Amino acid sequence: MLLLGCIKEVSDYELVISLPNGLSGFVPVTQISDAYSKMLSKQVAQGELLEDLNSLSDMYSPGTLVRCIVTSVEKSADGRRSIKLSIDPKKVNKGLTASALVSGMLLSGIVSSVEDHGYLIDIGVSGTHAFLPRQKAQNYIKAVKRGPDMKIGQNLNCVIVEVKNEGRVVRLSVDRSDVAASLATERQNWTLSNLLPGLVVKARVQKVAPLGIKVSFLSSFTGIVDFMHMDPEKSMNYSPDQVIKACILSIHPTSKVVRLTLRQAFLHPGGSPNQLSNDRMGAVVEESTVKAFYKQFGAVFELDDGTLAFARLKHLSKTRKSFKPGAFKTGCKHKCRIIDYSLMDEMCIVSLKYQIIEARFLQYQDIHTGDVVQGKVFALKPIGMQVKVTDGIKGLVPSMHLADVILKQPEKKYNIGDEVRCRVLECSPAGKKLILTLKKSLVQSKLPVLSSYEDAKPGLITHGFVVCAREFGCIVKFYNDVKGLVPKNELSSEPISCPDKVFHEGQVVKVMVLKCEPQQERLLLSFRLSSKPAPEDKKECTPKKKQEVKYQIGEMVDVKVLKKKDNGLEVSVLEDEGNVIASIPTVHLSDFVANCKLLWHCLQEGDVLPRVMCLHDKGEHIILSRKSAVISAVQEEQVVRSFSEIQPGMLLTGYVRNVMPFGVFVEFPYGVTGLAPKVSMSDKFVTDTKDHFVVGQTVIAKVMSTDEEKQRVLLNLKLSECSSGDSAAESFALLNQYFKEMKEIRNLLRRRGEPSVARGLCELVPGKELQLVVQDVKEDGSALFSGSCVTGLTVTATRYHLGDKNIVPGEKTKALVLHVDALTSKVYVSLREELLKQRAKLVCVRGSQRTPSTLPSCST
Repeated sequence: MLLLGCIKEVSDYELVISLPNGLSGFVPVTQISDAYSKMLSKQVAQGELLEDLNSLSDMYSPGTLVRCIVTSVEKSADGRRSIKLSIDPKKVNKGLTASALVSGMLLSGIVSSVEDHGYLIDIGVSGTHAFLPRQKAQNYIKAVKRGPDMKIGQNLNCVIVEVKNEGRVVRLSVDRSDVAASLATERQNWTLSNLLPGLVVKARVQKVAPLGIKVSFLSSFTGIVDFMHMDPEKSMNYSPDQVIKACILSIHPTSKVVRLTLRQAFLHPGGSPNQLSNDRMGAVVEESTVKAFYKQFGAVFELDDGTLAFARLKHLSKTRKSFKPGAFKTGCKHKCRIIDYSLMDEMCIVSLKYQIIEARFLQYQDIHTGDVVQGKVFALKPIGMQVKVTDGIKGLVPSMHLADVILKQPEKKYNIGDEVRCRVLECSPAGKKLILTLKKSLVQSKLPVLSSYEDAKPGLITHGFVVCAREFGCIVKFYNDVKGLVPKNELSSEPISCPDKVFHEGQVVKVMVLKCEPQQERLLLSFRLSSKPAPEDKKECTPKKKQEVKYQIGEMVDVKVLKKKDNGLEVSVLEDEGNVIASIPTVHLSDFVANCKLLWHCLQEGDVLPRVMCLHDKGEHIILSRKSAVISAVQEEQVVRSFSEIQPGMLLTGYVRNVMPFGVFVEFPYGVTGLAPKVSMSDKFVTDTKDHFVVGQTVIAKVMSTDEEKQRVLLNLKLSECSSGDSAAESFALLNQYFKEMKEIRNLLRRRGEPSVARGLCELVPGKELQLVVQDVKEDGSALFSGSCVTGLTVTATRYHLGDKNIVPGEKTKALVLHVDALTSKVYVSLREELLKQRAKLVCVRGSQRTPSTLPSCST
């Protein structure tokens, strides 16, 4: 079966792919392409790394759409289906022949060779040589930011530009504009045997039903759009014979059923679906509203932030018997928890099950080293015992850790399904690796958890376990693979001639830290706990003070507001139980200057801010940032850590540090700064620099030149120079972030403000039509208004926005909201007929359908 999928996770050995209808599959590293598999085999045979062989993470990133084919479906021991996929063009494009290739076709290809003038692309068509000229790839290479060249094994969306010699030679393009504009047409002679997912077509609606739409396309094909893949803004507005744009999602090999999507993110090839912000995963939503219920599938909900979510039938109640369909009528409200996000459906997956809502752990990221967890015995294997913590989290208890003593026959102590209480020795979310211990001495220990060499302060007493006993002493292991040596003279107050006779592998021991060299990962320990540490050791053994806690730049933390100051917020870091105090400057509350002051005004002591990034950690002074653009740049490694890494032409995200008459100083994460001279600040003529930039403003800067001797960087801030190529996408992403923050601010105002004023501010959004009464007309031509939905607010219109109307106090009139200033409680409106008519047209087009983000009208 051919499917369009979206990369969800990338590891060394596989790609995890999000598939339509909430399914997931995986592509093994051996199913990329023939050329890549040959390089893997060569590396294994030679036993050394090949320079030209890139890892999957170097070539693939989450959010990328790929065409794939199902190679097998297997059932695991717990009854779950495992879908194995391939993106190898020879399998995905197996229906294509050389004679079928036509210019304008869009298909998948994988780089098989890098040549002087371009790239040989494997498109999986026997007897065809596909070539991508280097000049046709430059814009794409710059946009994906994965180095100066293509890599063997890299997956591409290719448009056929030219076909020669009856399809034996084809020339390709991967230019994003060419790919995005591609449209499958009748002229390209697609057939059911070679039709590909990801093709965008013009379709005609044949039939509209509650569960979806039947469409026809490319003259002779019919397909189905199910309810999850209708455009949420138009789902009730489709009618027979209507012509729409659609993207093919899947083609079933035997039934030949074609499924399509009408969601906007898929209608421009080469794009990416919307992603869920990290802080929403696992979030509990107190009130989610039922939008639709499908008795065979589940229910669609609207969450508190206006986004849509889907719950399968099995997640609507604890058991099938306790399920009550009447509780899921449109408008009913339920408590739920976000348990996953389907990239291909652009929907959160939620559960209403009480045990899932209350669960302490939902994903590997929720588990930390040293946590005590409950689980069920899942399987007994020679290497140890598998424990199921939750449906999606499994861990391994190595044989050594099944008990305080080594068990020769663990099956006599443990049975499948037994409840066990374990402690986390090691957790790696990226590799989904969870190592547990059942040793009671470790599980019940009240001593500090030693999980890093930095935590090993002289005098610290903790529990560990022996992994080796030799004539030189014992090697003791702790959490996260931290190891240390207990030399022979520190084993006991009495001499021990043969340590291996006294200590055994797996034995839990209490040790004291004598010395630690974190950079060398050297740790010296002692079993002689009665030895009194030196006075300076005692000081180091006392509980952590805030200056001892070190945070890496880019580290994400959750914080709680302690105090509001004139220049920002004083907060405590929740991960360190409030012992670490940090600050968020007002200018770092948002990427948008106007929102910074609004957020500072709305936030109060006790508020919790999730996912805040460490920007600077200078001992006592920890600076944090909520700037989304800066956080994204750090997380995506689009940053420079030192002056030596800076190269002319780089586009870097930073923030204004100072505005001077001669230019603007910009600071980037990791402390690198640069100067944008006055002539390079704007595409417009700059008279006063302060009219263009303010301190703290987020900017994207282009590196013009560097002076290594003086350690100076010259920057350019002109918009014309600082776009990565897809300026429309960048602009929409910024707008999207701005509206998200405005929604957050409105929610804060709704909770915090005086009831009537707050309600009025929350319900007023730009573009909203109001029925107002003229209060006063001023000498400058502006006017003041009142109305039942703007009580307590100052509503004004400038002379220009009164249009040609001659209004008098007491007169009723329609007006359109232009801007809402929440800080001053001022609302700016317009009475101009062209704007009101435009608003009326939009209302007519949308009909009675409301989008999740539309607020109820407050017109009187």
